Amino acid sequence: MSRPLLYLSYRQDMALLNTGAKRGWTAVLAVGGLVLPFVVQDDLLIVLATAWVAAIGAIGLNIVTGYGGQVSLGHAFFLAIGAYTAAAISGDPDSTRLIGFGITSLPVWLLAAGLVAGLAGLIVAPLAARLRGLYLAVVTLGLVFIGEHVFKHWRELTGGVGVGRPAAVPELFGVQFAVDGAMFTKAQKLYLLMLVLLVIFGVLARNLVRSRVGRALAAVRDRDLAAAVIGVDVTRYKMIAFAVSSFYAGVAGALLYVMIGFVEPGSFNLAMSVQYIAMILIGGVATISGSVLGAVFITLLPRVTRELPAVLPFVSSSPGSGGITVFQVETILYGLLIIGFLIFEPRGLFGIWTRLRTYWKAWPFSH
Repeated sequence: MSRPLLYLSYRQDMALLNTGAKRGWTAVLAVGGLVLPFVVQDDLLIVLATAWVAAIGAIGLNIVTGYGGQVSLGHAFFLAIGAYTAAAISGDPDSTRLIGFGITSLPVWLLAAGLVAGLAGLIVAPLAARLRGLYLAVVTLGLVFIGEHVFKHWRELTGGVGVGRPAAVPELFGVQFAVDGAMFTKAQKLYLLMLVLLVIFGVLARNLVRSRVGRALAAVRDRDLAAAVIGVDVTRYKMIAFAVSSFYAGVAGALLYVMIGFVEPGSFNLAMSVQYIAMILIGGVATISGSVLGAVFITLLPRVTRELPAVLPFVSSSPGSGGITVFQVETILYGLLIIGFLIFEPRGLFGIWTRLRTYWKAWPFSH
């Protein structure tokens, strides 16, 4: 009789759910995720739905940075491309002020948003493939500033600064997700939609990193010269990582502003890119689960900091009230959390979970 947890083939070892514990936890999380919208208030559901969308974008950034080893600070640029592509495709075709095609079918504008952003990433990828480290970070940072300038002045697409435009309208099989229904509220429908999409894109990303492409990206990340010596086409795989990451960013950008129904060009700045960097560093670099954990953590953080003015008298909710503002506290916390995790737990929240799991598996012989 064979012993448990021993695999007879590489395929078994690389299976998506290769242990009973993983299958059990997956079932528990799936049931919990489906039950949650019926026991949680709508305002918190909107926050959680936003976290699921942010997780899709964080997974994309983790593919290029965590798995591919290319530090990108231009994620906000590709998020903007996805958001405005989706908004234009689903926009009012009769509008004389804004570009619109009136296609509200969710698969159409969502796929278009990802493909246009992916194409933009593919255009930038040859330049990015020639650079690494600080040089690549500076180049991708330049994309954010270029994007800010273009989006602020392209009024037919973006509506202009301070005006903006309506976000994409999600509709699937005649079901409108942005309005209350007879059985489900708007928040419940958006939550379930974003959860399903996160599962789909998370599984796709997990399969990608377990494939030949993922192994090649890991080789390039760890030692690109050695990878080139053994026959890995370094430039090709760097371009693939950048294109896939941009595709995920475009999808996330299209969905992100569905939650509030409005897109404003000033939102896609360096601070947004830093938020996504914080997500993967705090959640865990080169892990899909870590991307989700980091996105949930960063998305829920503002909800906690908004309560600080009631607890700390020197923290104010508005800039004109004197003292430090909630936004400044959030910015400081991002920096402190990034530094803290890099020093004390480089593997992020996922690393903490792994250590706890290993401890209890070996208990009472853990040391």
